Amino acid sequence: MVADPNVLGGLLGGVLIGLASLLLLFANGRIAGISGIADGLLFGPERAWRGAFVLGLLTAGVIGFQSLDGPGLTMQADGLRLVVAGLAVGYGTRLGSGCTSGHGVCGIGRRSPRSLVATAIFMGVAVLTVWLVRHTGVAG
Repeated sequence: MVADPNVLGGLLGGVLIGLASLLLLFANGRIAGISGIADGLLFGPERAWRGAFVLGLLTAGVIGFQSLDGPGLTMQADGLRLVVAGLAVGYGTRLGSGCTSGHGVCGIGRRSPRSLVATAIFMGVAVLTVWLVRHTGVAG
């Protein structure tokens, strides 16, 4: 039986994200929440490791994108909509005291009750959004 490469890629990606967050926690005593790292890069101290972390994310993204054999990337929204959506996500991240990576990967790993609730809300809203889009024809 041959394993689905998409499943293996997702599994490998998940393991690498977990290892990277664990390494950052053990090496620097810092949580790998992207919103906190980005906020500290722009407005706080310790910019060197934060910059290296963000550069690593961007570099990995470019390498992953270049290695894909699938169809090209197409934007499904105009530039203004993307900017508004990005600002809304940033506002929600500040309002929720963290982003999905911080709460889902790092917070749950540390058994944080706040992160468990936040992740349940993220996932619930995601499920509801997919259901609404698929069953009501609402497509932004």
